[in-house]
Amino acid sequence: MNIREEMEAREEANLSPYATLSSRSRGRRRPEPQCDIRPVFQRDRDRILHCKSFRRLKQKTQVFLLPKGDHYRTRMTHTLEVSQNARTIAKALRLNEDLVEAIALGHDLGHTPFGHAGERALDQVCPEGFRHNEQSVRVVEILEKQGRGLNLTWEVVDGIRNHKSSGTPHTLEGQIVRLSDKIAYINHDIDDAIRGGILTEEDLPAEFTDVLGHTTRMRLNTMIHDVVTHSMDRPEIIMSDRIRTATMGLRRFLFENVYQNPVAKGEETKAIGMIQNLYRWYLDHMELIPRQYLDLIGEGGDTKERVVCDYIAGMTDSYAVKKFQEFFIPESWKN
Repeated sequence: MNIREEMEAREEANLSPYATLSSRSRGRRRPEPQCDIRPVFQRDRDRILHCKSFRRLKQKTQVFLLPKGDHYRTRMTHTLEVSQNARTIAKALRLNEDLVEAIALGHDLGHTPFGHAGERALDQVCPEGFRHNEQSVRVVEILEKQGRGLNLTWEVVDGIRNHKSSGTPHTLEGQIVRLSDKIAYINHDIDDAIRGGILTEEDLPAEFTDVLGHTTRMRLNTMIHDVVTHSMDRPEIIMSDRIRTATMGLRRFLFENVYQNPVAKGEETKAIGMIQNLYRWYLDHMELIPRQYLDLIGEGGDTKERVVCDYIAGMTDSYAVKKFQEFFIPESWKN
């Protein structure tokens, strides 16, 4: 018995009956030899961690566009906070930590520059539409590794695809990530909004903070404890009615007062304009797109509109700005 097989045996002996076992994965699209050390979900986690799309998350917007300060969240720090929340819950429930970590680290790989503003921009102009969860699946299945993809297991891809509220993950580990995503952004977006002077702690509705807590630490503690308590030894990941109502109420408050706040989001119109102008430019200048993307049109059967979305969605904020300046700003006006 090698090290991987010993780990799989420990999973079988120690994890919850509701856990997704590495040894019982539905497998990969392309079969490949097993590692002698790492179970399949650990390998997936490592592949995501080392891919280029993951590294680019450090220069992609979470909520605030190019904020002035070192402590605002980026798409990468958001991803790490989702992963931490998910692993805490999974460990307490004796579910598969490797699987939740892989899903969490990969769930936003397809996000555009400039956050949800960039997502809306591409969705408005692309005839096929654009959804960042679907794009994350394209990243891991097609776009990474020069068009070969990461060849992840079915369970990880399913969790990535279904991490949005409208999704229905087929594993409890996927359900944990879907809920951990909300727990993370509700709390860190409040923290960033307070740091940016958009809100104060006192602005948060008392009907929700009296239930959840009056600091980020207290709210995280309340939400995570509630999920663990009410999901223990159950075939679903849930919150109590009281905590879920307060959590969703706080989420609605954020949409009304931060995500749609003209001070916090006043620059988004410019970001949307940049993305949509880049989209139209590349459609007219396909020769400027790297060959690995263009090959998808012939070999993969994708449209040129989808391939342009692939290329733009992979850009960091700073690279998108650079290309916009290169194409649309006269040289003499720069600097």
